[in-house]
Amino acid sequence: MKSAPLSAFLICVFLAAASLASEPNALRSKVLHDTVIQGYPCARGYAWFYPDGSLNECTVARPVTFGAVRVPRGSVIQLWPNGAARYLNLPHASLVAGYHVIGGNPPGSPQSDGTAFYPSGKLRYFFLLNDQTIQGVPCRGSQGSFLSASAARAHRVDFYEDGKLQSCQLTQNYRGQEAGQRIMLPDEPVHLIAGR
Repeated sequence: MKSAPLSAFLICVFLAAASLASEPNALRSKVLHDTVIQGYPCARGYAWFYPDGSLNECTVARPVTFGAVRVPRGSVIQLWPNGAARYLNLPHASLVAGYHVIGGNPPGSPQSDGTAFYPSGKLRYFFLLNDQTIQGVPCRGSQGSFLSASAARAHRVDFYEDGKLQSCQLTQNYRGQEAGQRIMLPDEPVHLIAGR
């Protein structure tokens, strides 16, 4: 019976929606009360919906699991059309998958994409707050401030969909690359063959 009032609410929401979100064709609507939508506790304020009525983006009213990570209250979440986690904008520096990442939007990044996920919901990238070792690789963080968009991108840590580290900027020499360079790691281990 709880779905009938929610359905009526959503129909009213779509009739009143008039403006677009960052996602093409997403409709913005005002949510009058904290409301659970597709399992997410969306805070009152604005939320965006895909034309089929599914949730595109909202600010969460309480801590919640999003993709494979736990996010704090006030985080802006954005979903793929299939309902999986897409982007996350943290309200402040927080732990994501055990690493300290920046909150807010890094300079030069689109709204709500400080942390991104693959369509499967697995972690794709985030921006480090401080220097941290990730899967044995010494990766550079922002130390809390950015001067430019290029500086922000330098602190982005990318992952393969299977969770293995793909790239980051080095804080010290590692595997023949100098500190300050961006390392690109293969998804599969490289096997050395004798005589080659």
